[in-house]
Amino acid sequence: MFALAACGEEPAPEPAATEVAAPEPESTLPPPDQDFFKTTFAETCEGAEPVNEAVCRRAMGADTVLCEFSLGEDEYLRHEATLAANEDKTGWMLEDSEALCAEHGAHHQDS
Repeated sequence: MFALAACGEEPAPEPAATEVAAPEPESTLPPPDQDFFKTTFAETCEGAEPVNEAVCRRAMGADTVLCEFSLGEDEYLRHEATLAANEDKTGWMLEDSEALCAEHGAHHQDS
C-alpha cells in the first residue's frame, strides 16, 4: 500500500536559488590623525604654511574624511580639506589638492 501511495506523488520542486548581493566592502583604512594630515598637507602643498592643528572626522563607512585645520601660528581651525581613499584603498590623499594648494598659495606636487 505504501508503494502505491508513493507512485502518485511528484517530487517537491527544488527551491529556486536566490542570489544574495555581496555586502559592500568596508574600508579598513585607519582613521587619519593630526600628524598624518600635517605630513600629507606639507608633502602635497609644498611651500604652504605648515599645519598647526588639525582635527579629522570620518562618518561610519565613509570613503572620505573631513579635516579642519589651522596654518602657521593660528590656533583656530579656519580651513577645511577632504581626505579620500586612494584608488587601491590602501591610503589617504588630499581630495582636490590643486585647488586646496592654490588657495593657500602653495605649489601642488604631483607625487
